[in-house]
Amino acid sequence: MPEPKLRVSVIIGSIRNGRFGPTAARWIADEAAKREDLAVDVIDLAKVWLPDVLPADENAERPAAVQDLAPWLARADAFIIVTPEYNHSFPASLKNAIDWYVDEWKAKPVAFVSYGGIAGGLRAVAHLREILPGMHAVTVRDSVAFPEYWNRFDEQGRPVNATECEAAAKTMLDQLTWWGRTLRDARAVRPYPG
Repeated sequence: MPEPKLRVSVIIGSIRNGRFGPTAARWIADEAAKREDLAVDVIDLAKVWLPDVLPADENAERPAAVQDLAPWLARADAFIIVTPEYNHSFPASLKNAIDWYVDEWKAKPVAFVSYGGIAGGLRAVAHLREILPGMHAVTVRDSVAFPEYWNRFDEQGRPVNATECEAAAKTMLDQLTWWGRTLRDARAVRPYPG
């Protein structure tokens, strides 16, 4: 019997007007969807409208928008975060989305597609690599970065250097899939402690 597809959620981290995030997310979601072992969905934080203010009591009832997104995150076996670099880090909207949830991140792998100026968003990814292990998530080693992204995509939203980009995406998706299967199998045998 074939192994069930790994559920991957692509999260668009920017909510800024005129953002490039949806273009990068559409590209990586299309790359992931080419694989027979992955089922892909896209979560756009600009459409989720999570509240900015978290409650003082962590046991308080969560707002409707937070409750609505929770099942999407919970059923994911793995995540791909698409993030820009704003002021040498990632956007507040993404930190807000991370902070609203706890169990949804646990024992799941996270990969990154970043974009920005000369650094290609890698400083944002470096900060995410510090934060997500605190949520008990595992970050995969390889990522895809687009320095000076405005020169990297054509008018149809495809990378200009498709071969190089597809190779980088394959490496990252291979790692994400390995971790995703490994952690999904482990969670099925025993609940993650903590």
